Amino acid sequence: MIEKGFSKPTARVERLKKMILDATPYVESDRAVLVTEAYKETEGMSPIMRRAKADEKIFNNLPVTIRDDELIVGAITKHPRSTEICPEFSYDWVEKEFDTMATRVADPFVIPKETAQELHEVFKYWPGKTTSELASSYMSQETKDCQAAGVFTVGNYFYGGVGHVCVDYGKVLEKGFRGIIAEVVDAMMKMDLSDPSYIKKQQFYNALIITYNAAINFAHRYADEARRLAAAETNSTRKAELLQIAANCDRVPENGARNFYEACQSFWFIQSMMQIESSGHSISPGRFDQYMYPYLAADKNISKEFAQELVDCIWIKLNDVNKTRDEVSAQAFAGYAVFQNIGAGGQTPDGLDATNEVSYMMMDACAHTKLPAPSFSIRVWQGTPDEFLYRACELARIGLGVPAMYNDEVIIPALENRGVSLEDAREYCIIGCVEPQCPHKTEGWHDAAFFNVAKVLDITIHGGKVGDKQLGPVVPDMCEWKTIDEFYDAFQKEMAYFVQHLAEADNCVDIAHAERCPLPFQSAMVDDCIKRGKSVQEGGAIYNFTGPQAFGIADSGDSIYAMNKHVFQDKDMTTCQLKEALDANFGRPVGAKANETASCSTDAITEQKVFEAVKKVLGNSCNIDMSDLQKMCGVKDTCTGASSSEYDNIYRLMDNTESFGNDIDEVDMVSRKIARIYCEEVQKYTNPRGGQFQAGVYPVSANVLFGKDVGALPDGRLAKQPLADGVSPRQGKDVKGPTAAMNSVAKLDHFLASNGTLLNQKFLPSALAGDTGLQNFASVVRSYFDHKGMHVQFNVVDRATLLAAQKDPDKYKDLVVRVAGYSAQFVVLAKEVQDDIISRTEQTF
Repeated sequence: MIEKGFSKPTARVERLKKMILDATPYVESDRAVLVTEAYKETEGMSPIMRRAKADEKIFNNLPVTIRDDELIVGAITKHPRSTEICPEFSYDWVEKEFDTMATRVADPFVIPKETAQELHEVFKYWPGKTTSELASSYMSQETKDCQAAGVFTVGNYFYGGVGHVCVDYGKVLEKGFRGIIAEVVDAMMKMDLSDPSYIKKQQFYNALIITYNAAINFAHRYADEARRLAAAETNSTRKAELLQIAANCDRVPENGARNFYEACQSFWFIQSMMQIESSGHSISPGRFDQYMYPYLAADKNISKEFAQELVDCIWIKLNDVNKTRDEVSAQAFAGYAVFQNIGAGGQTPDGLDATNEVSYMMMDACAHTKLPAPSFSIRVWQGTPDEFLYRACELARIGLGVPAMYNDEVIIPALENRGVSLEDAREYCIIGCVEPQCPHKTEGWHDAAFFNVAKVLDITIHGGKVGDKQLGPVVPDMCEWKTIDEFYDAFQKEMAYFVQHLAEADNCVDIAHAERCPLPFQSAMVDDCIKRGKSVQEGGAIYNFTGPQAFGIADSGDSIYAMNKHVFQDKDMTTCQLKEALDANFGRPVGAKANETASCSTDAITEQKVFEAVKKVLGNSCNIDMSDLQKMCGVKDTCTGASSSEYDNIYRLMDNTESFGNDIDEVDMVSRKIARIYCEEVQKYTNPRGGQFQAGVYPVSANVLFGKDVGALPDGRLAKQPLADGVSPRQGKDVKGPTAAMNSVAKLDHFLASNGTLLNQKFLPSALAGDTGLQNFASVVRSYFDHKGMHVQFNVVDRATLLAAQKDPDKYKDLVVRVAGYSAQFVVLAKEVQDDIISRTEQTF
């Protein structure tokens, strides 16, 4: 048999999981109070020294919390699954939501009154001092207008820390924080005093020493707390556990780990302190199996069962991390997403298979915990063992949305094309959603912006206008196009304009982070910051990129194909007729679903019903046209311009046109062309850290939120409806099976979208049942990757289950689904995001 099943978790893991599922997320104020005190005390110091003193204040004073049953300790908040506020990045949106954050549609958090009062006092210090305000001061009005119109947003890093990094966990496991301090002192001793950058380097090195001494103390405070709890503990087993925790925290991460338990504890301190230093999400552990395996292999005293329980406990801790965002961003990141991507498999730097025992333990941990975090990924290549892929498919079959699967045969050359060495490219890990980078050598600025390609198409249709405002360059509107080439000329001009302003916005935010919030704790674990004597934010990493991502590719490709076919080739309608139908939303009220009857009024609905009734009686002999029927029934058409039936005819013609996702070359190549236009425009730009912009195509869940900014499209999509997610076909349009859908997606130039692409597929559980189902599942993945697809991830759940969870959420608290580049509890998602997931095609073989 191929399928092996998964063992049950321990009772401890079950209890810890219940704590997470039952937790009410709170906003806490401790970090905000401490960082504000530190900034008040350091007026006049350099930015890097102010950050170091802030880290010192936080690490020395943040409340120490050890939760019941924990074997791995280190908490960011007193309450489980709660969040701290980082006012140095932004704060005003928090105050505006004091009364609404607990009831908002996406990712609510409770803010107790006393917490709100503490934050209100703290926020008085910050006007004019945040990274967001500095970034805004650098932006042109035109750039701000583009964002306000929904063309793109850089709110991710505008409001919070950058995150999106994988630091050198392995170095800390080996040398400890003491080893980092020694490395800093060595660099200080080698400084050239004639170098004009000597003064800034000296400040940077001093900042690292201050920060890492405080980080060591942070761990020692947990050792003291564990001993305090042990002294009062009456259960002898728990007392022994607490004393072992104290011994671990005395040892690591100050020093190198000597066994697997110490390595696990050291890993978690790094991860938690990274979250504490800044509010950035997607702080990704990367290739966990590669840097942890040596400690498991060398540990002769640990049982397999206890080692697995420790890994399970780390998985629980990753779910304890949470983050609040402003109300709009919360909808884009719906599901309390923190995007801690952790990976297994792939290749070694010299091109050999990297799979090991920890790789399989990571899959077991996912099956044991069945929680949204971490974002678990596997790397697949021609040398991947069949057993590893089968096991991954068996995990995916559980229905957690993990693992996401990545193709070494595409990603490694894509990174090499961006200047990454072969050895470093083979070491790639996944950051956040789907973004590949070389770990601990890269400041990738992934997820730097959401760019709405479908909005640019909408603007092009209207001559560069949004409503009555001329937002983009003046180009001929749809009525003036005589050929499809005239459309492409106009579209290219609009894309060039909006991507230029996207780059401007990103670079403004980039500069602001370097000037106001360099991060010393993070920087010492990224090569070559210590060698170069500068922070990650100032360009200290070896590889520097900025990665904005697009969505709306399939919508745009299908729209252009349908427009070309029916307007310019078959001449079923004129450009003006199509534009009028689009502006009228095909005769449907704005916000209507595609299956609702086309109408502009109750009269129009009545007219349609009368017509259908007459046709039903007369059958094919019915030759009464709509205008005659109007006169017979005395019905007035309240639509302006064309009748609702004409709009409906146009809608049905466009909506029934062949779509991306069915392995039709002439259709798929249009989407490929649109994606290339975006990617090639993006890569023209460079960032303040000396690196290149690189494009990605993935949406998080912004395809739902930002679909609200897009009018009706020529593919039959109605105004304000969700857009396609990532490189996936439009919902329900991939009707020829999973292989055809994957073949279409593989035709996109994934090598060019080196910041990552995202393909979601949804399978019926029955399609993957038994050994035959697993073999088919693995074959589909292998085939897609052979065709040079970059990434794929799966929801294995049926529509009935999802609808039942909508109706009775309390019974489905542990139902986890894949949203985009992350998984989330289905029941905590906003209904419109739930509906988007439900609407995806259910594939079978």
